[in-house]
Amino acid sequence: MAGTARARARRTIGGVGALVLALGAAACSGGTGDAAGQEGDAAPAVAPEPSPTWPYTGLPADPSDTTGPAFVVKIDNTAASAPQRGLGSADLVVEELVEGGTTRLAAFFHTELPDEVGPVRSMRASDIGIVPADDTTVVTSGAAQRTITRLRDAGVSFVEEEGTPAGFSRSDARRIPYNLFADLTEVEGAPSDGERPDDYLEWGDGAVWAAGAPATEVNVRFSPSHTTSWELDGDGYAVVDGNAGEGDGFRADTVVALEVEVVDAGYLDPAGNPVPETVLAGTGTATLFHGGRAVEATWSKDTEASGLRLLTMDGAALAVPAGHTWIELVPAETGSITYD
Repeated sequence: MAGTARARARRTIGGVGALVLALGAAACSGGTGDAAGQEGDAAPAVAPEPSPTWPYTGLPADPSDTTGPAFVVKIDNTAASAPQRGLGSADLVVEELVEGGTTRLAAFFHTELPDEVGPVRSMRASDIGIVPADDTTVVTSGAAQRTITRLRDAGVSFVEEEGTPAGFSRSDARRIPYNLFADLTEVEGAPSDGERPDDYLEWGDGAVWAAGAPATEVNVRFSPSHTTSWELDGDGYAVVDGNAGEGDGFRADTVVALEVEVVDAGYLDPAGNPVPETVLAGTGTATLFHGGRAVEATWSKDTEASGLRLLTMDGAALAVPAGHTWIELVPAETGSITYD
């Protein structure tokens, strides 16, 4: 996925000022042009290298660390998944609608690779627009054959349980299909080309947040049977009545709610429910929550493989504060976003 933004270096001008002063002093003392050049020359200004950051949080990083393996784990998000494991170590999480009005999580891991994540569930065609098709590997229990074909055609790398690859295990204390877990220190990811993944969002900050409307409670409704609720917790947001294990929940510095188109994927799940497909391409409205404030915005993505761009209602680029972000993909026709 193409990066949405990278830090830009600032050009220094101190050397130029020193040269002007030196030339002026030489002229006043009657020095020749050659002498002035010898005494006043300064080294050319050099733009500093951008400070290295993690691609899925925008937080400072050691540049050698950012070229390591990156994973997106598909995690069940129903009550049957409780307690979820590993969410507290995720960099970024995307919540998407699946069949039966429930949701599933695409949790990004790069900064830290926990040894237990799950319950691991199957992929959906919606993941084509969510997962960067670079060196990021989806960790999944599998998928319908038509979904696997589409993901492969889109260039999305994945590793599934079939064939008992390293890093997958089943818990005897849970029932199928909620008992599959992954050890990301053991899972074999896509071959690394030694490059840092592209930024998932444009990271930054700005005065726009201070002007936002108060938002200490947020409710994101996906369907009549599922609403994800958030409460301001210090300077971040915590999920209300989530499924994560105690002390292992994802604390969001920013919640980004995107109104998206949801279509019929064209097949039924084993229980006979139509499978929905989120289309994360095109444009739509968005609401960003940070620091107890809400900012209304728009989002755009030229194609499913393009980077996600956020704009203010005036059309200016809207950066997301560096930190841990949870993205809600809210059905535009049947879902809703409310806050106070």
